[in-house]
Amino acid sequence: MINRQYLLAKRPKGLPEKNTWKYTESPVTELQDGEMLIENHYVSLDPAMRGWINETRSYIAPVGIGEVMRAGTVGQVIQTKGNTKFEQGAFVTGWGGVQDYTLSSGDGFYQIDASKGLPTFIGTLGIPGMTAYFGILEVGEIKKGDVVLVSGAAGAVGSVVGQIAKIKGCKVIGIAGGKHKCDYLINELGFDAAIDYKNESVRKAIKRECPTGIDVYFDNVGGEILDTALMFLRMHARVVICGAISQYNEMTAKGPNNYLSLLVNRASMKGMVVLDYAKDYHKAMLQMSEWMGEGKLKGKEDVYHGMDQFYETFLRLFSGEKIGKLVLKIKQ
Repeated sequence: MINRQYLLAKRPKGLPEKNTWKYTESPVTELQDGEMLIENHYVSLDPAMRGWINETRSYIAPVGIGEVMRAGTVGQVIQTKGNTKFEQGAFVTGWGGVQDYTLSSGDGFYQIDASKGLPTFIGTLGIPGMTAYFGILEVGEIKKGDVVLVSGAAGAVGSVVGQIAKIKGCKVIGIAGGKHKCDYLINELGFDAAIDYKNESVRKAIKRECPTGIDVYFDNVGGEILDTALMFLRMHARVVICGAISQYNEMTAKGPNNYLSLLVNRASMKGMVVLDYAKDYHKAMLQMSEWMGEGKLKGKEDVYHGMDQFYETFLRLFSGEKIGKLVLKIKQ
């Protein structure tokens, strides 16, 4: 068996170029006792991947030069040797990387129910879904009647955040780019309103849709939109810092100017990393599966095909040419 891989070749400056990674093909190495071989079917493409290739202090060690590009995957155990965590034939999700085959002891992988659809486990029931669940419920501390504003609302995390907030009885406004995405938020996901940051003033639109202010702002983009949202905080508001995709390719990130709104409104702004909640993933997955079964929670995977499409698909994270979870199908 030949393993196709994308290895990190250099640290990028700004938007990564194609030669940031090196494509290789090599035979799969022999299993050792206690190891299993996973054939990856789908690779998750996430904005966090941009941060993982910077050599900076973060919540997780950067991908090393020459290492397989880190990525979430779903696949099937096709070989085992000795006493392994999963049986041959099991479907699993974990950090398999951008490659066809992953050799693993099983640590960090979780068995999944393939009948629910494999891409779902790197989307709504995967890390993006877990991020949304714990971010809005544990960090955002939403309660019925709250006014919730979500940026990047048509993306993998934001779309789930808004739906969970609606389930909990909140008024939800999403910020997204373009009429198609805004219509999707309102007509398919049940958001109360949507703000098209590409075609209208975000400040005027927030004032229009949130006339009494914001109780919770869930931020996926950073930059000017974060700064604008801070102007509309209500007393004791909560700001959840989940991501800052508008800043990931900037040489110098822009911080908020309106941070004193936190002081005036006795509000809080807190960062969240989903890995901190790993012990409770199972609980969240059960609850979210129940909501999906009841038709209260919808997932959407934007799937592209072919290992050779890795770079072009990766760029869609930053061009806005996607709705929902960005996924690359690599099994031939």
